[in-house]
Amino acid sequence: MIKYYNRQSKKYEIEQVAGDTYLNWIYSSPVGMTLLELLFKKKIFSKLYGNFCDRKASKKKIIPFVKELNIDMSCCEKKLNDFESFNDFFTRKLTPSARPIYSDINSIVSPGDGKLLVYENIDLNNVLNIKGYSYSLYDLIKNKETADIFKGGTCIILRLCPTDYHRFHFVDNGICSSTNKIKGDYYSVNPIALKKIPDLFFRNKREWCIFHSENFGEILHIEVGATCVGSILQTYIPNKSVKKGDEKGYFKFGGSTTILFIEKGKITIDDELIEQTNKGYETQVFMGEKIGKKI
Repeated sequence: MIKYYNRQSKKYEIEQVAGDTYLNWIYSSPVGMTLLELLFKKKIFSKLYGNFCDRKASKKKIIPFVKELNIDMSCCEKKLNDFESFNDFFTRKLTPSARPIYSDINSIVSPGDGKLLVYENIDLNNVLNIKGYSYSLYDLIKNKETADIFKGGTCIILRLCPTDYHRFHFVDNGICSSTNKIKGDYYSVNPIALKKIPDLFFRNKREWCIFHSENFGEILHIEVGATCVGSILQTYIPNKSVKKGDEKGYFKFGGSTTILFIEKGKITIDDELIEQTNKGYETQVFMGEKIGKKI
C-alpha cells in the first residue's frame, strides 16, 4: 500500500499500483528475488517486452488497463480506439489545455505528472538516505565537475507510475546540452522495490544533461529507466532555445523517474511539498503546475 498526498484535495490517498501483486511477489519472495536478479532486471527482458508493446497485437491490453486503473482519457489527443499499440497509448500526448503551464517567469513548474519528493541544502555525498543507504550525486552521474555545481542545492524527485502521463518537459525557458547515457539495470522504481533495493537509482539505466535555464541557473536533468522501460527517448534538440513547458522527451512502458538538481540560492520550494516530504509522503503533482519560486 502506497499512501501519498493529493495536493488538490488536500487529502491522503492510496495509489493504484499496476501489477502490485506481481511487484510484491518479485521483491518479497525468495523465488521472485532470484528471478529478478537472473531475468527481470536485465536489459533483454525489458527490451523484449518493449518490442511487444510496440506491436499491433499489444492493442488488446489498452482497454483493460484503462478500465482497471480508471485512467482519464478525456484529455488525450487521440481517442481510445485510435492507438496503434500499447506503447502508442502509453506515450500518449495530451491536449494543450489539459496541462496549463504556470507562466510566471519567477516560478518553477513540475516537469511532469507523478509523485514528488523534494530535498533542500543537499550534501552531494548524501543526497537522500533510504534504509541507511546514502546516495552520492557523484555516483549517480559519474561526473564530479558537474556534480560540484549543485553542492547545497535542491533535489527534486518525480516518480511516474505506469498510469501516469509519461512525457517530461522543461521547467523554464533556456538551452539544454546534449544527453549523457549511463548503462545499468532495470529495477522497478516503485516504493515496493525501493524498500528492497535502496540503491536502485544508481544501479538503473539513466540519462543526464545540463539545462541552462533563463531564471534558475544551471539545472541537472536526470531520467532513470525501470523494469519494462524499453527506451528513454529524448525529443528535444540539443543547444537550441526552448520554452517553459516544451517537451524534453518521454519514457516507453513502465514506471520511471525524473530527477532535477538545482543550484544553491536559486529557488525556494513550496512549503506544502517540503512539509509532506519531511513527513515521508510523496505529493501528487501535474506537469506545468507551480512547485517553487525564484529567490
